[in-house]
This record gives sequence, structure tokens and C-alpha cells, in this order.
Amino acid sequence: MRARSLALRLFVSATVVSVAVLVVTGLVLSSVYRDAVERAFDRRLDVYLKTIVADVANSTTGEMPEPTTLGDPLFNFPISGWYWQITRIDGPARQVKTSRSMPEGTLPLLLDRETKPDLGGLREGYAKGPSDQNLRIVERLVDLGEDGRYVVAVAADAGEIEEEVNVFNQALVLTLAVIGLAFFLTLAFQVLFGLRPLKRLLGALSDVRAGRADRIGGEYPIEIAPLAAEVNALIDTNREIVERARTHVGNLAHALKTPISVLQNEAARPAAAGDPLAAKVGEQAEIMKGQVAHHLERARMAARVSVVSTVEEVGPIVATLAGTLAKVYRAKGIAVETEIAEGVRFRGERQDLEEILGNLVDNGCKWARSLVEVTVTPLPGQGGQRDFFEMVIDDDGPGLSEAQQAEALKRGRRLDETKPGSGLGLSIVSELAALYGGGLTLGRSPFGGLRCTVRLPAA
Repeated sequence: MRARSLALRLFVSATVVSVAVLVVTGLVLSSVYRDAVERAFDRRLDVYLKTIVADVANSTTGEMPEPTTLGDPLFNFPISGWYWQITRIDGPARQVKTSRSMPEGTLPLLLDRETKPDLGGLREGYAKGPSDQNLRIVERLVDLGEDGRYVVAVAADAGEIEEEVNVFNQALVLTLAVIGLAFFLTLAFQVLFGLRPLKRLLGALSDVRAGRADRIGGEYPIEIAPLAAEVNALIDTNREIVERARTHVGNLAHALKTPISVLQNEAARPAAAGDPLAAKVGEQAEIMKGQVAHHLERARMAARVSVVSTVEEVGPIVATLAGTLAKVYRAKGIAVETEIAEGVRFRGERQDLEEILGNLVDNGCKWARSLVEVTVTPLPGQGGQRDFFEMVIDDDGPGLSEAQQAEALKRGRRLDETKPGSGLGLSIVSELAALYGGGLTLGRSPFGGLRCTVRLPAA
């Protein structure tokens, strides 16, 4: 899962919701369990409270009673955490009797704190006791009429409640952590498994783009199947557009070639006889022919490059063209040497690569004295960028100055009229490389001549 990915967004959003649900669940369960423990603890205290209330109610001496039937030695051990207290509140001054476990001090009355009693008249709450113990207190008001009004309270160390709740909370946290971990692993698997068809679709698109397939194949879930169908329809539409463009380019070429050829032929004879008008017509017809050839070639290249679905090995094409041109220029004594990296592949049409390489190597052979060298080097992309490769054609000819290099790339410009050609070679190479996202640069060869460096997309 990478940043800004759909899988990460799904996982993070589900994780946040799941964590919130688990935390709320843990807090609710802990609170419910604490209430249950407190109720059980209060029932235990209430048993002792009822026993003391019975002793108070049955007292006939008129003095503060001494409970004798509790039966729990904790009320006799000093500072044991278990205490009882009887407070008479109807006299001019309060009378208090406490258990032996409370050698000094008294328990605070929940009645004084205005704690609301329940339907049975029982008050419950927490208070500080001897040695700053946190006590759980239950108390009841006993009204005996003329025999007096008493508040009977029983208290116990609330640490027992906290200890039991803490043990439960530890077990609860561990359980929820295990459940959360299992849920997160399941969620990660679910997200990755659920998005796998998108990954397959991406792979199918890469195959189409790399030329390993013509269409997106395979079956996809109903949510993604329409997308795959639309992409296939787009591929078919682009392919039809390319075919129509090629047909129109061919038709236009045939339609224009004949009139231009007629103009050239008709103007040739009068021009040879010295007719200036015929010479001018022939000159302009030749310019028209060059312009038409250039624009038709550019339209043909653009139509072909608009949908690239083929991949070609560069090595065999370079080796074949180098061998062919070496034979063509054998009489001139030109050697064509190659240095080709293995595994370099061109993402595009074979005839485009042949046209680029053929123009550059042929140009080098025309100007070289004895050597033309072709070097092919891969250029791996960095940070998700496309991969390219570089073809460098060096010759040992006279070379070009910087001004001449810029002039040579202009359409139809020939620096030496004695050399054969239309002057469109370098211009066509530059524009064709640009259509593929690459480019052509000129420089000085280490052999003293011209260096042509063309950059093209690799597969």
C-alpha cells in the first residue's frame, strides 16, 4: 500500500472506524462490569447493614446498641478496611459508635452530602476513611420514633473493586487487541484481494501499451467490467482513426503527386530553353513537392504514433541497416561499426525506427571520410519516469559549427547542394523523435565529425 493509493485509503478509513468501535466497546464493557462489581459489593455490604439495623431496631436499653451478630472478624481488626458505624442524629449532639476496626475517627455520612437514596432508602457512595483509604459506603436512615433516629453505615475498602475491575480491564484490553489484530489482518487481506482485479486491469493496460496485447482480455467483476469494455472500445476507436488517417494521407499523396509531377515536366523543357517563367515554375514546383512530402510524412508519422502497441528489438534493426549501408558506401571506403547494448527494445513502429536510423547513418556515410560508428545505450527512467534508450551516430567527416547545427535541423535546408537529398532527413528525424517523446541533438564527434544523438522510448 503506497501513499495516495486506493488500498491505503480503504485500509486507513476502515482502521480508524474499527479502532473507534473497539475503544467505545471496551469503555462500555468496562463501565458495565464496574457497575456489576459495585452492585455485588453493595449487596455484600447490605447484608451486614441489615444485621446492624436489626440490632438497632431491637435494642430496648435506650443506649447505643452494640452489634453482636456480624460474625466477621475483619470488623475487629484495626484499620482492616471493614468498618461499621451507628450515628444517632435526633439529640442535641450526635452520638457515634464505631466498630473496633476503627480505633479513631468516624465515617463521613452520605446523608450530610445530600446523596440521594434509592427506592429502598439505601444510600451508596465513596469516601475517604482511616489512613486515606478509599471506602465504599452504604448507609440507611432508621427512624424509631421516640426511641431515636439513627444512621447506620457499613464501609469496606474499595480497593477490592478496583483490583477486580483492573483484572477485568487487562483481560478486556488483551482480548480486544487480539480481535483488533485479527480484524486488521483480515481487513488488509480483504482490501488487497478486493482490489486485485484493478491490478490485473493495470497489467492488461501495460501489456497493451507495451505491445504485448491488442486488447484488454480476461473476466472482471461487474464493477470493473464496464471500464475494461470502455477501454477496449477506445482502443478500437483509436485504431480506426489511425487507419482512416493513413488512408487519407495515402489518397492525398496520390492526388498531389500527379499535378506536381505534371508541372515539373511541363516546365522542364521551356526552362532548359532559357524561359525564366518556366524556370520559376519548376523551382516553385520543387518547393511544393518538398513541402507536400514533409507534411504528408509528418501526418503519417503522427497517425502511426498516436496508438503505439508494438515493441521492436533494436539490435537486429541496427545491425541490418549498418550492414546494408556499409555495402552501399563500400566504394567510398566507409566502415560502419556498431556497439549495441543487449536487451534494448523500442516502443514504437519498426518502420519509424528504420527511418530514423536510416536517415542518420546515411547522412553520416555521405559526409564521413572512412568511419561511421553507431552506439546504442539504455537510459532507465528514475522516480517512475519512462524508460528511454539513446542512439549515437558519430562520423569522422568535417562536422558542423553550432550555427550550422541549428541550420541543419530546419526543414528542407541543405548545407551543401552537391550532396544528394531533399534536406528533409534531419528534420524528419527530429520531428519523429519528438512525436515519440524523445528528441534529436547535434554535437561534435570524438572523431572530429558530426555526432547525432537521438533519444527514443524503450520497452
